[in-house]
Amino acid sequence: MNSSNDLNSASVLRFGPYAFHLRQRLILEGDRQLRMGGRALDILQVLVERAGRVVSKEQLIALVWPTSVVEDINLRVHIAALRRALGDGENGQRYIVNVPQSGYSFVAPVQGDSVAQVVFESLQAPQHNLPARLTPVTGRDSLVGGMVRQLPLCRLMTVTGSAGVGKSTVALRVAELLLQHFSDGVWRVDLSLIDDTTPLLEHLLRTLETDYPTLMSRHALLVLDNGDHLREACRNVVENLLAAGPRLSILVTSREALQVNLETVQQVPPLAVPGASACGCVDEAMAFSAVQLLVSRARARQHGFHLREQDLAAVREICRRLDGLPLAIELAAAQIDALALVGLQAQLDNGLQLLSFGRRTAVPRHQSMTAALDWGCRHLSDQERRVLQRLSVFKTAFTLDAAMAVISCAQMPPSMLAAVVERLAAKSLLAVERGSGVVRYRMFNTTRRYVSEQLAHSGESADLERRHARYLGRTREGSGRRLTAQLVQQ
Repeated sequence: MNSSNDLNSASVLRFGPYAFHLRQRLILEGDRQLRMGGRALDILQVLVERAGRVVSKEQLIALVWPTSVVEDINLRVHIAALRRALGDGENGQRYIVNVPQSGYSFVAPVQGDSVAQVVFESLQAPQHNLPARLTPVTGRDSLVGGMVRQLPLCRLMTVTGSAGVGKSTVALRVAELLLQHFSDGVWRVDLSLIDDTTPLLEHLLRTLETDYPTLMSRHALLVLDNGDHLREACRNVVENLLAAGPRLSILVTSREALQVNLETVQQVPPLAVPGASACGCVDEAMAFSAVQLLVSRARARQHGFHLREQDLAAVREICRRLDGLPLAIELAAAQIDALALVGLQAQLDNGLQLLSFGRRTAVPRHQSMTAALDWGCRHLSDQERRVLQRLSVFKTAFTLDAAMAVISCAQMPPSMLAAVVERLAAKSLLAVERGSGVVRYRMFNTTRRYVSEQLAHSGESADLERRHARYLGRTREGSGRRLTAQLVQQ
């Protein structure tokens, strides 16, 4: 009995001197039961059912740990335990082999006893159309783990965040880990491939090669990726699907929440960046996920690269100036073999030119930071675009009062300006910082450089810089007078 269908209908799988009783979840060597942990049995079941085929590490992890975030080391530990328990390699008999850069394969002949018809749902290859992940996901374990636990319960989750923060990367990793949870699969629909003239539901059904009634009956996860430019269409389709398909769950990526019933909004923050006084040593620097990503991508570009003590200041500055944005860090790391770390640091003052050499295989909006920001800003209104450009005069976080004092004008009175700033924050173009009862807004450095270049072409830069300088001067004078008054009172 060699075919996969035969093995799927068996209740006992035999290989070498062993009998794997699937329903009882035990392995016998003659009359002796092998002691083996539950995860190890799960791994063995997946491999034995696919005997002769290579199972990727990612697929193994997704099948065996469907609701947990697990590193490769956990898988390797259980594989090693399995090999010891089976006497793998003793007397020339091999069972589990590692296929470099691919995964694992069970190489011993397997036979099945068809004493009963058993459907091994946990062993069936998961149905999906998710793209192959080419690189590890760095610094997102906690975020991904929380989303994996939450999504099956909430039905609709919208992943928001700024351009280049890794919304799709996080969402697709979550989808991978949930493959086993959804009996009818996990299906991605890339909305960036269509414009607002294409009926969204029609495109979705065509992508999934199904009809509406069939889709509504499925227990599946739909990943609607890159919905920024189709927000209204997304809202309508999502509300329709959730109402008509009670077993469907939906994961959306967009800069802005859909604001529909049942929606859980998950913001993706930038990677952790070392503070001004951090990075006293290499180990301390590597505790920050932005540094981990930079080093990982640098190693991929430059053979033998390793982080040295003398590199720490440059690495800290690069990660801080790029705001911990994964796309910006990856684009910068692509220049590591040509510029080295010190050269990268020096080039940060040259605007977005440094961040313009992405992988040729990447989608166009990920081949440069300018392209990513073009995509993120192309549907702004003229009013939103002008306010964003004017706000680029603030190099640090600012309050709404400060914005009104510096950039308001006859065409943009304070009452109108407040609403526009809130819309820009909702679209993830401004980060919101809350503390001590004060709300502050901050523009990422990459965004600020992008819109400040546009501001310069408008001819407004010089006037706004003067207004900003006068505002800072008045603020310092006011602070000085308050401090003097406090000292007099004391």
